Amino acid sequence: MCKILFLHTRRYWFERDMMMKHYSILVGLVWFLSGVGVVFGASVSDELKPEAIEARIRQHRMGDLIVKAKPGARVRVEQLRHEFWFGAALSSSAFSGSWNAEDQRRYEQAFLANFNAAVTENAVKWHAMERRRGDVDYRVVDAILEWTEKHDIPLRGHCLFWGIPGRVQNWVKQLEDDELRKVLENRATTVAGRYRGRFAEYDLNNEMIHTNYYANRLGPGITKQMAEWVKQADPDARLFFNDYDVLTGNRLDDYIKHIRGLLEQGAPMDGIGVQGHLHGTSFDPEALQHALNELAKIGLPIHITEFNMPGQRSPFMRKRGMTLTPEQEQTKAEGLRDYYRICFAHPAVHGILMWGFWERANWIPQSSLYRRDWTPTPAAEAYRDLVFRQWWTRWEGKADAKGRCRIRAYYGKHTVTSGGQTKQVSLSKEKGQATVRFE
Repeated sequence: MCKILFLHTRRYWFERDMMMKHYSILVGLVWFLSGVGVVFGASVSDELKPEAIEARIRQHRMGDLIVKAKPGARVRVEQLRHEFWFGAALSSSAFSGSWNAEDQRRYEQAFLANFNAAVTENAVKWHAMERRRGDVDYRVVDAILEWTEKHDIPLRGHCLFWGIPGRVQNWVKQLEDDELRKVLENRATTVAGRYRGRFAEYDLNNEMIHTNYYANRLGPGITKQMAEWVKQADPDARLFFNDYDVLTGNRLDDYIKHIRGLLEQGAPMDGIGVQGHLHGTSFDPEALQHALNELAKIGLPIHITEFNMPGQRSPFMRKRGMTLTPEQEQTKAEGLRDYYRICFAHPAVHGILMWGFWERANWIPQSSLYRRDWTPTPAAEAYRDLVFRQWWTRWEGKADAKGRCRIRAYYGKHTVTSGGQTKQVSLSKEKGQATVRFE
């Protein structure tokens, strides 16, 4: 009996010691993780504090602009364009010749006044380009590219493929598997070859975590093949994933698993697109911040690709003729401001693209910056306050006794003036600083 008691006692103290050791390790790990700000969700709340957001913006979106001039010379710096993509979708209707000249002029004017990047809303979609087999209409895509290139606007091609069954043409569905594979290859190589070097990036196959007609027909390896076919025709093409209900947290784990699976297959993918319109009249900041943090661990650049405020789960998606009250307009403006701040502060995010900005050419009209008569909404004022005032470099001062100025400036293109001369300089996040000489 004593021997049994001794053995039980020894086992108790052994298990207690092991438990205490594990507890000590856990406590140490908690203290370490709390130091880097990733413990039990508390860090997300900390990251969302206004001062934390502003600190990250200064850290990740600004660099040093060094000006060398005569000692005491006056120096003026004015930003011309952000490096970060503040973009919007371009409506096919605007480039098909169907609008009157005044609306066309105002649309182009408003775009250039607000945005530095673009995405094709519908023009590149396969069912829009090739409704009938062999009858491919390139006219709208050509017109959009001609306009964006004229104005030095990088353009995303949305999207080369879209495997949602309702978006797959009937003639495609009727093909036998071998013929389907050939048609997919032809689509990839023809579009990529025709526009080689002209699109900044493409969405390869849209919304694959929801359903993927092509993978269901031809197997999971077809997505990798699609990417490889595009790269054969345009080796510099940058290919993005793109999906929805991810920034809400609802399909975040599915999306991460999907992305990692394709990367492990060796699919040559270059970036992550996440659609920003699956919220309602407001959004969950913690879900957004958490999703961006988790996606960033993959190591690819992130673009918020289809932003609307209010979003798809708002009543306005179903009642597109509703007019926002003044209070709702303010809620919309505040939601846009908060969403943009979180995304702009995140180092993995490279851009945000609205899915429409004019009430007449926006799938959720109430989410527009401009009403049908082109009067700006409060959201337009909030957007412009962020992009062109709060996050815009304007500086005047004098060179020091050594003829030097060091200015903290937002990444992008700037003009620098001193001694009657004006020069342009690009300050990139990759390099972190740029130098202008007037000596």
